[in-house]
Amino acid sequence: MAKLHVGDKLPNFEFKNAYDVTKSVEKDVLGKKTVFWVIRYIGCTICRYDVHVLAQLHEQFKAKGAQVFVVMQSDPAIVREELKDANIPFDIVCDPDMAIYKQFEIPCAADKAELGGNEDHMARLKVKGAAAAACGFVHGAYEGDEMQLPAVWVIEADGTLSYCKYAEAVADIPTPEELLEIL
Repeated sequence: MAKLHVGDKLPNFEFKNAYDVTKSVEKDVLGKKTVFWVIRYIGCTICRYDVHVLAQLHEQFKAKGAQVFVVMQSDPAIVREELKDANIPFDIVCDPDMAIYKQFEIPCAADKAELGGNEDHMARLKVKGAAAAACGFVHGAYEGDEMQLPAVWVIEADGTLSYCKYAEAVADIPTPEELLEIL
């Protein structure tokens, strides 16, 4: 287990998408700029909103030469059911055993206060929550660890991390729009 940092090479590991297709860093990441958007679970309203916005902006990510993988603690069957009517143009990586979270030491908050974070984090969370509600997203099934914090990584074609953010609170990651600027 090792926390990632900018300049590190992403080690090879295998992962499965929501349709039980096995992928790996070696086969599916190396050679392409890649974003790993690591969040909680599909029933989490703000996580569902992130998936929605990433799907809407997918062509802009492609225009920047980046592919996207969204990693979540969800069971593949729940993801397939929740997203059956959505047009998701990227892989949802299902990690219900939280192997990726453990391998790369993505922490959990100690309590709800830490999960919410400081005033800036809470303000970002309120904006994202309002946007999710405006889209009609409601909380679904709870999965994994409710206190799980997110992370976002950008991996260059050679496997080197050029951006690495381990969140200190649930809304302490860039928005998809902000990540496009980072790319």
